[in-house]
Amino acid sequence: MDNMQQTIYSINGTTNGHCRLKSMNFEIPENSISHETQGLSRNRLVVRRGKPFKVTLKSDSWLWNPCAESLVLEVCLGGLSKRIPVLFYEEQSHPQLYDWKATIYPGNMHPQSVIIHICAPVQSSVALYELLAHIETRRSRKTYVLGTFVLLCNPWLKGDPVYMPLDAHKEEYIKSDYGLVYMGSSLNVSKRPWSFGLYEPGVLEACLKLLEFSPQHLTDKNKDYTLRADPVYLSRVVCAMINCNDDLGILEGKWQGSYKNGVKPADWSGSADILLRWASSKCRPVRYGQCWVFASVLCTVMRVLGIPSRVVTVFNAAHDGNGNMIIEEFYTRTGEKFGVSKDSIWNFHVWVECWMRRPDLGAGCDGWQVVDPTPQEKSEGIFCCGPCPVAAIQHHWLDARYDIPFVCASVDADVVRLIVHNGLVVGKTVDTECVGKLIYTKSIGSDKPENLKLTYKPDKRGNTSVCGRTLQHQGTMSPNLNVTLKIVGVPKLGEPIHICVTITNQCKNPRVLVGHINAQVKEYDSSPCEAFWDAQTEVQIQPFSVTTLNHTISHFKYQSFLAGDDIVNLAVVLKDMRTKETFLAAEEFSISPPQITIQIEGGNSIQLKKQRTVLVSFTNCLSTALYEAVLTVQGAGLLEGKQVAKIILLQPGEKIEKKVSITATSPGTKLLMATLSHSNNPNIIARWYHKVSVTA
Repeated sequence: MDNMQQTIYSINGTTNGHCRLKSMNFEIPENSISHETQGLSRNRLVVRRGKPFKVTLKSDSWLWNPCAESLVLEVCLGGLSKRIPVLFYEEQSHPQLYDWKATIYPGNMHPQSVIIHICAPVQSSVALYELLAHIETRRSRKTYVLGTFVLLCNPWLKGDPVYMPLDAHKEEYIKSDYGLVYMGSSLNVSKRPWSFGLYEPGVLEACLKLLEFSPQHLTDKNKDYTLRADPVYLSRVVCAMINCNDDLGILEGKWQGSYKNGVKPADWSGSADILLRWASSKCRPVRYGQCWVFASVLCTVMRVLGIPSRVVTVFNAAHDGNGNMIIEEFYTRTGEKFGVSKDSIWNFHVWVECWMRRPDLGAGCDGWQVVDPTPQEKSEGIFCCGPCPVAAIQHHWLDARYDIPFVCASVDADVVRLIVHNGLVVGKTVDTECVGKLIYTKSIGSDKPENLKLTYKPDKRGNTSVCGRTLQHQGTMSPNLNVTLKIVGVPKLGEPIHICVTITNQCKNPRVLVGHINAQVKEYDSSPCEAFWDAQTEVQIQPFSVTTLNHTISHFKYQSFLAGDDIVNLAVVLKDMRTKETFLAAEEFSISPPQITIQIEGGNSIQLKKQRTVLVSFTNCLSTALYEAVLTVQGAGLLEGKQVAKIILLQPGEKIEKKVSITATSPGTKLLMATLSHSNNPNIIARWYHKVSVTA
């Protein structure tokens, strides 16, 4: 065979009379349905490993003589290739999961065409393959370039490491193009719809390009191609490529300052725009992202590649700088928090869970894995995190790969709050419940949240220790006085904030307490700024009794300090005038923005390419007029560009509205987004999202 004469043909439009193979049909519609890949590409075959797909070869005469010639297919991946002899069904041995097969079934061989069923091994690499056909004799070989196809993971196949048994789960975590990101604070959770954009033109190609531009691929293409069969490897490569900290990654992060050189993270509503911008810009990073943007784009890429994924929000997520599972926070005697610790707690942090088996760790670590693309710490030299088994986090198996200690601290560290005066600690509380207060993801088939907290954290009720750490419930250095702080109701912009401090005296002596309570503004991932409101209090409390203190912060006090999605940090410090003991309670919460109303004529389900009218309106519920109010409406796949309404002065109770016409260009779930900005405080913007279901 080494000395045979080889002739190579392209069958795309060839008129060479010596070319017996005239055309090839990838049977894209039929294969797409069979492989659950409808919509991922309009003109390219996309199939899943371990499941046969069929191709049809056509010629003007007999394609080949099985008695004198061999028909061999060849799949090529960079410098790697695999020859696949085409065999009749009767010649095939028992099916093998670990080798390529090409089979002609009875009735599929015709004088001028042949249907071949090709099956990739279940452990094949995820990539864009080239397919060749060879017609060989002992002296010659005719080679035909048939085209390319994309091979993905297969969560429908039991032998695949990403196999997911329940259809409802696959529908939600693989095929769904719509998701929710939970944000805000544990006391006031908000949800933001997100369009994953799996089926937008060019997204599949952008995901494949991401793999081709990874450091691993640029360093050693063949090694990278080989390792791409493993979802653990794939998830680490993709995770690192979502941020641009040490590669040609997709997103540049920014958490403070001006965003004028890019898009403010809060203004993104879907992954497709981000991926397509990156792919069309010679791999320059897209500006800007924060945790929920990084995570949502990662979720898109993983679903496209065939790995079940979901976006998860941890409320009160800890960043443990020294790895001791303790987060220290420092307060003054007046309750003002100051940022001198390397540790921090984000009001919320968003990452992704990916579903896969972990043969490197054992069956106990199979299932959901945390993969976090937000660049915080390096993992084995690169800015990524995971995959980290959720089961290992729950059981504190700290030696398991990858990044278990860091993720454990994110959901289960203890918070030690220290009151400091003149360099000395004069009071202390330990809170074992604050971190990982809620862990939310979107429920299957519903917009309601599912709380995953118990899958991450052991139930501490009744326990005295977990993993060697002594647990103390929230309290002070004295067990005889308990102070709690509660926000009454759900704070809304333009309305007062009502605060209730409850003091329980559990000793036989009366107490005289003098204290301070104050409020500070902070961004969700940073330390608070200077206090914008404070109050002093003095209270006498009898033995074994409970008293409450009620305070109100008017909206005039806070609205000029808030910016965008800021959080309010509230703290109360009480001092016993007799014993000199100091007590602290703290809480953080977000303030809900005013609502924008979006009404679609005829309901929220629309037909493809049928025009509908939408009325978008905002009523000023504040007690002050809004100057230069601008109402903006946009929606990918529904509207061309942005539609804007403006009014110079929007008085209290007055309404601004915009009527727009929408036409859906593709089926699936789409999002309309409306924003209201004004010049009173340019950073205070109301945002509202509306889900639109598009049917063909």
